[in-house]
Amino acid sequence: MVSEGYPEGELMFKTRRLLLRPWRVTEAGVMRELWTERDPRVPPHRRIDAEGRPTLEELEEAIRTSQPSSVGLLAVERKTAGDVIGYCGLVDSGRGSEGEPELAFELLRRAWGHGYATEAARVVIDWAKASGYQALWATVWDWNAASRRVLSKVGFTETGRTEVDADRGTTLFTRKELTLG
Repeated sequence: MVSEGYPEGELMFKTRRLLLRPWRVTEAGVMRELWTERDPRVPPHRRIDAEGRPTLEELEEAIRTSQPSSVGLLAVERKTAGDVIGYCGLVDSGRGSEGEPELAFELLRRAWGHGYATEAARVVIDWAKASGYQALWATVWDWNAASRRVLSKVGFTETGRTEVDADRGTTLFTRKELTLG
């Protein structure tokens, strides 16, 4: 899965249409675009605030200091266009069980509806299996039908656990057992 031509230890995965790889500092604008496109129901700490934060410079610094190893968010790049359209990866959110990271993905709106999130999620799940994880979690807003479909397509099932926010909706917890083979 790791591509040739990348430095030893740097992650890069290929699918039929995508490359998943570490973010480049020059792509902070794409990351900021993701922040600006988020649904208003997403909590304020995950959207651009009234002071314009996170700034482009803050996102550049975040990219410089957080490159993935066994967890992390990889840039999702379309092979044919060569453009970054979002991220997919594993995060240690602390919301799941110990040793079970959370699958996370987010794409720019212009990339919605083409199966990219499902394709990226599948390669990240394979990465998780190869890394020795036994299970993954994913959380999703109850109103986010598209992401719920992606999670279902890649084998996540709802656990019955929820977190309710009167203003933003209900967060659903999903889980996927990983088996080798």
